[in-house]
Amino acid sequence: MSSIRQQIDSGAKSCIWMQAGVVRRKECRQDYECVNCRFDRALQRIADENRKIFKAGGTPPGKRGRIVYWKDNLKKLPPFRQPCLHSMKGGIGFRSCHNEYNCGKCEFDQFFLDQVSVHAVVKPVDVLDIHGIKIPQGYYLHPGHAWVKVEESTSVRIGIDDFALRVFGPLDEVVSPLIGKTVGRDQPAISLKRGSKEAKLRSPVSGVVTAVNPDLREYGHAAGKDPYSGGWIMKLATDNLRADLQYLMIGDESRACIEKDTARLFELIEAAAGPLAADGGQLGRDVYGNLPEIGWERLAKAFL
Repeated sequence: MSSIRQQIDSGAKSCIWMQAGVVRRKECRQDYECVNCRFDRALQRIADENRKIFKAGGTPPGKRGRIVYWKDNLKKLPPFRQPCLHSMKGGIGFRSCHNEYNCGKCEFDQFFLDQVSVHAVVKPVDVLDIHGIKIPQGYYLHPGHAWVKVEESTSVRIGIDDFALRVFGPLDEVVSPLIGKTVGRDQPAISLKRGSKEAKLRSPVSGVVTAVNPDLREYGHAAGKDPYSGGWIMKLATDNLRADLQYLMIGDESRACIEKDTARLFELIEAAAGPLAADGGQLGRDVYGNLPEIGWERLAKAFL
């Protein structure tokens, strides 16, 4: 097995499967977004097939028989030499893993993501701009305007997108399910509250809640200040992510969705306040606050 510490120190972006010694040579071209990697999916499928053969008492044939899950290969090392996944991805210097690669139960993983990933600056060049509405590249979008950022192969962070925050205006409170609760894809899981009004944001994927943003319960308006980083709502551990992502949008699909919903919103604005109120340009902020005659319930039914 090659030296993981040497690979990290060299700054090379070696595939996780290579660092774990499962394959001889493979460069990562996905910036460690393994969930979007065909190579990762192929090796996981082979490793799963081999595991079933081993359990049945057989031996997988040929070179494919050497393919095992990268986590299983690393667990063969002494505990102090088992590298943290963030070390393997180059986010930190060498640190050993103390949770058998169960990142969902790791306090350091939560700390790292909160301190590094959540507060990372999204550069303008990486942002889609549709009628003034921003969506960072690499974020998945649900038709009900929740966003998903994949952080690990089975871990995602969820929030509400810029479009919905402009429509429903500054929120007083955002209430997510408690840690440990299970949520289903498309189920109304998150409460958005403004005064006496309340709407439900549907969960874009299924999973178990592993973290929530406590600031939003008391200061819901914080979601609108930085919706894609500090305004995150909850974090989920999911075992069905690849299937759930098929129902979400990314890139041009997200653009088409925002353009369609923006056109629909301009129609509602024009019907409520006349053609001068909707000029087809950039969408302003606090649509409901400026035009309450549109109706909170109507907006929620149309866009959430």
